[in-house]
Amino acid sequence: MQGKGLVTLVAIVLGLICLNELLPSFYANKIEKEARAIAGDNQVKYQAELDRLSKDTLNLGFTKLNYTSAKQKEMKLGLDLKGGINVLLEINQRDLVNDLSNYSTNATLIEALNRTDQAQKNSSKQYIEDFFTQFEAVNKEKGTNLKLADPEIFGNTNLSEIKFNTPDDQVKNIVRRKIDASVGTAYEVLRTRIDKMGVTQPNVQRVPGTGRILVEMPGIKDIDRVKKMLATSAKLQFWEVQMGQEVLPYFSELNQLVKVKGDSIGVAKTTNLTNLIQLNSTPGNAVANVKLSDTAVVNKILNSAIATKARPVNLKYTQFMWGYKPENNTSNSLVLYAIRGNINQKAPVDGAVESANINYDQLGRIVVDMQMDSQGARDWKAMTEKNKGKVVAVTLDNRVYTAPMVNEVIPNGRTQISGNFTQEEAKDLVDVLGAGKLPAGAKIVQADVVGPSLGAESINDGIMSFLIAFAVIIVYIIFYYGGAGVYAVIAMIVNLFYIFGIMDSVDATLTLPGIAGIVLSMAMAVDANVIIYERTKEELFRGKSILEAYKDGFKHAISAIIDGHVTTFITALILYIFGTGPIKGFAVTLMIGLVMTLFTSVLLSRVMIFNRLNKGKSLSVWTAPTKNLFRNTWIDFIGKRKWSYIVSAILMVISIASIAINGFKYGIDFTGGRNYVVRFEKPVDASKIEENIAKLMKTADGKNESVEAKTFGNSSQLKITTDYLIDDESLAADQTVEQKIYEGLKQDLPAGMSLADFKAADKGHAGIVSSTKVGPTVADDITTHGILAVIASLIGIFIYILVRFDKWQFSLGAVAGLFHDTVVILGVYSLFYKVMPFNMEINQDFIAAILTVIGYSINDTVIIFDRIREYLREKKALTLAGLFDDSISSTIGRTFNTSFTTILVILAIFIFGGDNLRGFMFCLLLGIGFGTYSSIFIASATAYDFLRGRKKEDKVTGKSSTDVELVK
Repeated sequence: MQGKGLVTLVAIVLGLICLNELLPSFYANKIEKEARAIAGDNQVKYQAELDRLSKDTLNLGFTKLNYTSAKQKEMKLGLDLKGGINVLLEINQRDLVNDLSNYSTNATLIEALNRTDQAQKNSSKQYIEDFFTQFEAVNKEKGTNLKLADPEIFGNTNLSEIKFNTPDDQVKNIVRRKIDASVGTAYEVLRTRIDKMGVTQPNVQRVPGTGRILVEMPGIKDIDRVKKMLATSAKLQFWEVQMGQEVLPYFSELNQLVKVKGDSIGVAKTTNLTNLIQLNSTPGNAVANVKLSDTAVVNKILNSAIATKARPVNLKYTQFMWGYKPENNTSNSLVLYAIRGNINQKAPVDGAVESANINYDQLGRIVVDMQMDSQGARDWKAMTEKNKGKVVAVTLDNRVYTAPMVNEVIPNGRTQISGNFTQEEAKDLVDVLGAGKLPAGAKIVQADVVGPSLGAESINDGIMSFLIAFAVIIVYIIFYYGGAGVYAVIAMIVNLFYIFGIMDSVDATLTLPGIAGIVLSMAMAVDANVIIYERTKEELFRGKSILEAYKDGFKHAISAIIDGHVTTFITALILYIFGTGPIKGFAVTLMIGLVMTLFTSVLLSRVMIFNRLNKGKSLSVWTAPTKNLFRNTWIDFIGKRKWSYIVSAILMVISIASIAINGFKYGIDFTGGRNYVVRFEKPVDASKIEENIAKLMKTADGKNESVEAKTFGNSSQLKITTDYLIDDESLAADQTVEQKIYEGLKQDLPAGMSLADFKAADKGHAGIVSSTKVGPTVADDITTHGILAVIASLIGIFIYILVRFDKWQFSLGAVAGLFHDTVVILGVYSLFYKVMPFNMEINQDFIAAILTVIGYSINDTVIIFDRIREYLREKKALTLAGLFDDSISSTIGRTFNTSFTTILVILAIFIFGGDNLRGFMFCLLLGIGFGTYSSIFIASATAYDFLRGRKKEDKVTGKSSTDVELVK
């Protein structure tokens, strides 16, 4: 065959590249197995063995490997396989705008910022774009006629390139560039911090078109420490402190207000604020000492509109800040400080730290010594001169680390922070300060945490489902196609090797959805071989020689294979563009798999087959039991289409009615919220636990917040979902929710289990094994992108089929079939989400599954349409109905084989792939079933009805029908 040498050369070169890429993974895994075999479960001994084995070097001539280098180069595993944390950080762009405006107090600016904050909750635009829109609206409403270049807006010393007459459009571009540069700075700072933590294979990347940064750190166990390291701005600030005598009268007044208006604040009228703040036991220069369990109530009172309105003049701009951590002598309490603020809440000293290191004070306590930059040193000198003999607070991210009295002027910018540190806390602080400050505060708007034990289980489940699916395919395809099936299996194994090698070479991360993508790529490879072998069988039945039959089989199959792969690739590409996180991994894997399938199943397989045939050897394309299966099958599908329309109409009416009445169970991806998978040592009552937790989660108006507890996988594991405090994206809010869940579950947890143990469950222990958080702004983005992905996929497929088949009726039929599949699957999820024993949420995974279904359904449809297009040229004597029936009937063998093998593969993953994949796979099972049905009874029938127009046709009697019918 032509190009045989080129295909062979490409296959060899590609194989060598993949081998070189995968060797580090094999070698690192080998070393770890050896170390584990010696050390067993002894972690210290295991690490010692790794250190010993790391000194060995593997020299293969073309490459040298040791354990350390291999570990750095091995294939990246997602946190769902390895455990760890994945967070989406959002740089506070309001802070950036404030900085660029030099903390202007202009009323129009502040109103625009406040409106932007609200608009962002339901907007997928960047913050700065919403700000420009809101600024124009407020400017118009107030009639202020301010320009963006006005000195009170952006025309200040922070933006020297803006002059008084700079047009608004130009100012917008300057501000956009500055904000983009600030996000870039934040990215570099975060990379430096992570490097200092010594994390293996971290993934840090900016999310294009947003002010967000994605950080993935597999293998991490101390989740709270990581969150603090990432979200801390490292903006060290120094403030003046107001003492107790200034604040006490205000607290007394608030105490009386709570007794009268407690309900409107969201606390009981019987609440005694004076008792809560424990004035008699307040240490140092704080104004209150509050039990940890009471801090939420005190915050609610102090931050209420009533409390703000009641503030006297001397406290108008006061900020109440908590201490960094409990004091030694009050381990169950936090102290509260009154910080003297100002109209723009800009700290008197707000400088970066040039250097920081750990030291010890005269009493042997751990402290952090630091040197400020030149601007900070000047401001610090001025502040210490002004406040000699007074108290100042050193804060980091609105937490007070220390509040000492100024005894003397500090002229050189050197200072010391003491905060009752442990060695690890001091090191983290030094690392954060040393990495530089973020240009603005950062908040975690989305987080996924998977415990190491769950990651290990996921790997085992993934490998098990993968091996079973692969074995099923091998057995079936050899059983059905005999010798030709062996070549198909060889091509699939090579395909698999290429997929893993290419993923490793492009630094892609393998996730559970990625494994699903690989298995589905294998199903596509099966489909390509099925199409080729079915066409070859047709040629053999026409009396052609084995060599000629294979030549014509490949020639006739290539069009259908390319069309099917391209439409599925379009779906995967759209999924990649609009998807996030694991969905992107699924899309990348599927796209790589599709390209490699075309190469191995069409080109490489062809080279191997013809290499055998050209030597005069035979190659069977069937076995005795399968030789005549579907050979003479002919069904009057078009004649029965009215029945299918009725059945489909009933299914769609039921689906739409259920959607309207029952709605869906939306995942937190779409609504925002937090969920936790919690493991217990024995079966638990989900409804009772839900009730216990709900009692602890009350909103500001005193109502219970939404809480759902549902059995997840087995009766000793629950998935707990809540939107409590979801508008608060701070680390403190995360910790509050975890504390309340812990309290609500305490009676079902092992005796004596601490909160720390509960949050770090490992193999064989109860506690949180995984958690997910999605903020409201991210949820809105995910919802928007999900809808756009489905719409874009349908439009893309419509256009492609229109171009390829040159008739809009085919495009309409294809989209009608896809619409039918989507509505019916949505209906099933609406009808059964309350009763199914596995997750049936509408979330990102569901969108990925729907798009995968679209890809597979259109693949089925394209195969039939391709045969119809062929028969339109060759069988002009047939009626249009007869032609359609012939086309569908002649492809029935391919339809059955592809659908059957794909369903077997998906069933294997559904049964053995673990709890996290069951909802995803159930959607695919529905999709393959309904997709196969709709390709024949909806897509083809619709295309037929619109192609034949209004012309009445004579009754079709079957293949013998020769009535001529015009095709419009």
